[in-house]
Amino acid sequence: MDQSHQLLGTGLYPLHRASRLVGEDVRTVRRWLKGYSWKHQDGRRSSEPLWPLQYAADDDLASEQVLGFKDLLELRTVARFVQCGVSLRVVRETIDVARQYLGDYPLHARRFVTDGRKIFLEAVERAGEEARMLDVRNRQFAIESVIRPSLIEGIEYGADAQALRWYPEPKRKLIVLDPALQFGEPIIADAGVPTDTLAAAFKAEQGDAQRVARLYRVTPQAVRAAVAFEQKLAA
Repeated sequence: MDQSHQLLGTGLYPLHRASRLVGEDVRTVRRWLKGYSWKHQDGRRSSEPLWPLQYAADDDLASEQVLGFKDLLELRTVARFVQCGVSLRVVRETIDVARQYLGDYPLHARRFVTDGRKIFLEAVERAGEEARMLDVRNRQFAIESVIRPSLIEGIEYGADAQALRWYPEPKRKLIVLDPALQFGEPIIADAGVPTDTLAAAFKAEQGDAQRVARLYRVTPQAVRAAVAFEQKLAA
C-alpha cells in the first residue's frame, strides 16, 4: 500500500496551514505539539507535546509535524481555550482527564459536549488553579464560551459520533474541510474546488470573479467566499 493511499481520509495539514486554520501563531502551536524545554534555577525543565500526532509513526510527516484531521480539530479546541484565557496547564490536564473518559482525541468527541463541564472542572482541580478559576462566572465562561462553540458549531458528526467534516463558517456552509476530499483542504462544499486554488486564480485574473467562476464551474459567490477565506487565513 503506497503512502498516498494511506493518507486518504485522514487529512493532511502542514503546521503553518493548521495554525492559520485555528487562528493561532505557528510558533505557539509548534511548542504545543512538539514540546519545549527551558532553563530553571535547578537545571532544565521540559514540557511534553500535548498529544502524539496522527502521523507520529510516519518518519517524513512526523519530522515536519504534519497534522491529520483529528489533530486539527483537537488543536482548534485547544486554541479556543487558550484564546479565552485558560492556562496551558489546565488545557493539558483537560486532555489527560478527557482521554480517560473518551479515548484518544477527546476534545472533539461528541460526548465531550455533555461531559466537558465535569472534565474541565476536574482538570482545573488537578492543575491546582481552583482559587483563580472555580468561580461561578468563570465556570459559565469556560463552558459556554469555549466548549460548546468549539465542539458543536460547524462540526458534522456521523452515525458513530465521529467528526466527519468541519464547516469553518457554519452559518453559510459554503466552505468545508472533509478529510475524505482533497486531503482535507478547505474546499467549496458543493463543487470540491480548493479555496486556495480559487484565490490564486482570482489574483491571476485581476479580480474578475465572473471569469474565475466560469473557469472552475462555481458561482461568483463561491469565488468571493474563497478569496475572503484565504485572505482571513493570511491576515
